[in-house]
Amino acid sequence: MGKFKDFLKKKDIVFSGKRYGIDAMSAMAQGLFCSLLIGTIIKTIGQQTGVDFITEIGSTASSMAGPAMAVAIGYALHAPTLVLYSLLAVGAAANTYGGSGGPLAVYVIAIIAAEVGKVVSKETRVDLIVTPAVTIVCGVGLSALIAPAIGAAASAFGELIRTATVLQPFLMGILVSVLMGIALTLPISSAAICHALALTGLAGGAAVAGCCAQMVGFAVMSFRENKWGGLLSQGIGTSMLQMANIIKNPKIWIPPILASAITGPIATCVFHLEMNGAAISSGMGTCGLVGQIGVYTGWLNDIAEGTKTAITAMDVIGLILICFILPAVLTWLFGLLFRKIGWIKENDLKLQN
Repeated sequence: MGKFKDFLKKKDIVFSGKRYGIDAMSAMAQGLFCSLLIGTIIKTIGQQTGVDFITEIGSTASSMAGPAMAVAIGYALHAPTLVLYSLLAVGAAANTYGGSGGPLAVYVIAIIAAEVGKVVSKETRVDLIVTPAVTIVCGVGLSALIAPAIGAAASAFGELIRTATVLQPFLMGILVSVLMGIALTLPISSAAICHALALTGLAGGAAVAGCCAQMVGFAVMSFRENKWGGLLSQGIGTSMLQMANIIKNPKIWIPPILASAITGPIATCVFHLEMNGAAISSGMGTCGLVGQIGVYTGWLNDIAEGTKTAITAMDVIGLILICFILPAVLTWLFGLLFRKIGWIKENDLKLQN
């Protein structure tokens, strides 16, 4: 047993929730951002300006989502270079075989292939042949065997959430908004979760509401302590910056969670806010305004498909209220109340330099 542990340590293979549940998933989201998401934005710009070349660039970038996710995961797992490069083929295969649930298949299979590749890396004199061969055979073979089932399970679960939100928009609006908002602030990836489950439509709109409530909420509620720098870093960056403070005083998390519980059903029941752009945008909130760009892209997609005639004033008002005004006002009010009753004290929301 001792030799096995030493071997794992030598290969930097760590079986832990942090390594696989946080590091790998966060990296996967970055891979998605640098391929599918940015590609979708570029493609939309090309379509709106009528420049085909820009549209093609965006389409090409989006098509690289599988390889990008796999390489990002491998990087997070400290995979050697030959394993890392081999994961390009693994990611492409897993994403293809996984269908609409491909991202989850990539996540699972890339982790396994990366760790197997690390086991054989630099163990033979023909490492240049053995390591890529083992990594690719393992990853692509698993993709053919289990990716369809993983993808189908992810798609079925995502469809369940989307259908339930349509049937019960009030309750599901609260549930999806709160849970996705919490996931965004935790050191995991709400964006990767949304994309893996293809969380679009009304459920995607609720997810946008919850993520915006966390980011805008924390930004405004902590303005007293963090001023403009904190407003920008949290409002268009990430509310994850507050995790250290949440651990010290979990009560500071209640105001944005309450705000998300309110804005979620307003999004689904009042404004019928839908995310019909890239599913990853549902879990981005106001980060780089990606969530709002995703909603706008969805409107354009709906118009192109003939399911929507035009972008109305109510659409724009609803987006602004759900993403910016309501999260700011509600969280500020709840935060003010919590300060008065002593649940939030001076500097509880102060960001560490």
